[in-house]
Amino acid sequence: MSNSLTIRLLSPLLALAVLAGCAGTGAPRERAPPPPTNAGTGDAAMAIDAPAPLDVPSAADAEAAETAASPDTGAVIEAFDEAARVAGDASPPDGTPVDAVPTQAELDYAALYGTDVYDPVYDPALPEAAQMPRSYDPWEPLNRRVFAFNSAVDRAIATPLARAYVKVVPRPVRLGVTNFFSNLGQPVSAVNALLQGRPKAAGQSLGRFLLNSTLGVGGIFDPASDANIPHRDADFGQTLGVWGWRNSRYVELPLFGPRTLRDGFGLIGDAPLSPMRQLGDDEWRYGLQGLQLVDLRTRLFALDSMREGAADEYALIRDAWMQRRAYQIESVRRHSDDTDGLPDYLFEDDAMPTVPVDVMPVIPGVPTPP
Repeated sequence: MSNSLTIRLLSPLLALAVLAGCAGTGAPRERAPPPPTNAGTGDAAMAIDAPAPLDVPSAADAEAAETAASPDTGAVIEAFDEAARVAGDASPPDGTPVDAVPTQAELDYAALYGTDVYDPVYDPALPEAAQMPRSYDPWEPLNRRVFAFNSAVDRAIATPLARAYVKVVPRPVRLGVTNFFSNLGQPVSAVNALLQGRPKAAGQSLGRFLLNSTLGVGGIFDPASDANIPHRDADFGQTLGVWGWRNSRYVELPLFGPRTLRDGFGLIGDAPLSPMRQLGDDEWRYGLQGLQLVDLRTRLFALDSMREGAADEYALIRDAWMQRRAYQIESVRRHSDDTDGLPDYLFEDDAMPTVPVDVMPVIPGVPTPP
């Protein structure tokens, strides 16, 4: 009797094993073998009740059934879009973005509390977006024409001369020329620093001029930098800005390049103080002015790559020059003579050199030395 009970308990497991084997081999519609009979001693022979035969579908039948049962993808997407449109979450037919369409919940909230529908794109409670200050350039059409003229002169005359100068003159000699003309501008810087209320900066500029003119052999060498005397450039245009003429329109001067109307008057104010104007010999003065312009063009080589890659070269030069100029004036106005913590390149023309007042021709009516 115990054997019969054991066989009854194991018969379901045996049937599952047989079904798994049939499914693994992929045999179509294979019927399970009949279960063995038990002829125990002393007991009547009992046949084990076998489960009903199962039909295992083939792989082809399963694929056909799955294809028939799968819904149309286009119909599902269309139904989903229709449901989303009813709920207020889909884009309307006119193509308005989803984020700009209020949902039904937002409409109900606005109607319940009597408020405006929240706009996620523009929130009046948020501060306005930061914007870069725009350059004041009401004469832009005229300035662009002058800029085109200056660029043509630069490509045709100044750049070829500067490249030839670099090839012929060794670098130590070129550095001495740069130091010489930089030293000539220190008296103008000293006077303007004093007019701006910066006696410390005025003393530093005057000290640099005296030290470089003597120990530096007329300014060819720069012992003042070795003595840790800072280099501060100042001009009368900056002085007018410190005195109150802060905002001025941009002007592109022929051959002089970027300026403002304020800095144009500043050139006239600095001209009598220029040491170059004290030369009575026109040939020497013109020769030195030409050499100064060539040296200036060589220092602009570092900016040529940036200018060539600009989408609008005129706007790039105008905005960069105006921002740097405004920072120079505002820094002096706020910090007065305490400018030791500011970087030197903001006060030097080496970062973005401009045509100096030394090359301005003699103005009629202004007395010159015999």
